[in-house]
Amino acid sequence: MSIIIGTWNVENFCRPLPAGSPPDPTKCAAKDQPTYDAKVAALAEVITGLAPDLLGLQEVGSQEALDDLVAALPGSWHTALSDHPDPRGIRVGVLSRLPLLDVQQRKAFPDHLRPIQVADDGDEALTAEMGRGGLAVRVEPAPGKSLQVAVCHLKSKLLTFPDNQHSTHDERLRARVAAYALFRRTAEAAAMRDLADELLQGDGKNRDVIVLGDFNDDWQAATTQMLYGPPGSQIGTGGFTHPDQGDATRLWNLAPHILEQGGFSRVFEGQHELIDHIMISHSLLATFQSVTTGAAELPTVIEARPAAPHAGPSDHSPVVATFEL
Repeated sequence: MSIIIGTWNVENFCRPLPAGSPPDPTKCAAKDQPTYDAKVAALAEVITGLAPDLLGLQEVGSQEALDDLVAALPGSWHTALSDHPDPRGIRVGVLSRLPLLDVQQRKAFPDHLRPIQVADDGDEALTAEMGRGGLAVRVEPAPGKSLQVAVCHLKSKLLTFPDNQHSTHDERLRARVAAYALFRRTAEAAAMRDLADELLQGDGKNRDVIVLGDFNDDWQAATTQMLYGPPGSQIGTGGFTHPDQGDATRLWNLAPHILEQGGFSRVFEGQHELIDHIMISHSLLATFQSVTTGAAELPTVIEARPAAPHAGPSDHSPVVATFEL
């Protein structure tokens, strides 16, 4: 039997504010009900076409929004949502045709990783938590077959300056805020690798584990590579066909298979990007069949700010992989 697993940043998927509410640019909310209804329909159309068995989601505003999406989809679905949104209210979630077992929340940084600086000063200048919590679930795609899936949305390269501004003429401030963003993404990558270690249990040759999500950087970025574990054996490298002891704890990124097809997940300010990733344990390498970005035309983001203009239901394409279990 085959199983299709994917990840999709559904971009600010939030219900509109209640009628009469004043606008709040710091919170995620659809412009109005017709705009929201159109987004639900567009997301449902894409998901129906992809026909995933399990889809990790990023930028979901609420359980109610996720329920609206489920209502627009054919068939029965199970959902899980992170308890830890960011200040705008967006979080990761899971949409699955299979019952979700052993749902785990992850927010705290791993042991021994001290709090990091994320602002100049104030009560929130230091943090020991992910900005958007991670989520892990277990499904059983066949009798006696268990699959562990973790979902994340690491800190973006979008910089937020004082008073919720996304630009500045103060270059010293820009450099500091860029450093804070990198501190956070790095620590969040460490937290997700810690979760992956828990799921792998040092037995990745036998345990089916997938880590997926929006990593907000490409597959060769240092923060992304932190998830891989022991180096030297990624797809397309000389060590890939040479098994070693590190295989038990490695994760392999499917990105090279996407890139060899000329695939990316979006165009950002004129640059093609693949920042949405699916990483698999050794046991799944032999069952892997294919991976695609699932979009004929990539969404194009014009500028670095929330809800920047683009065409389509999201500013990311989904990434979906098929396995023969």
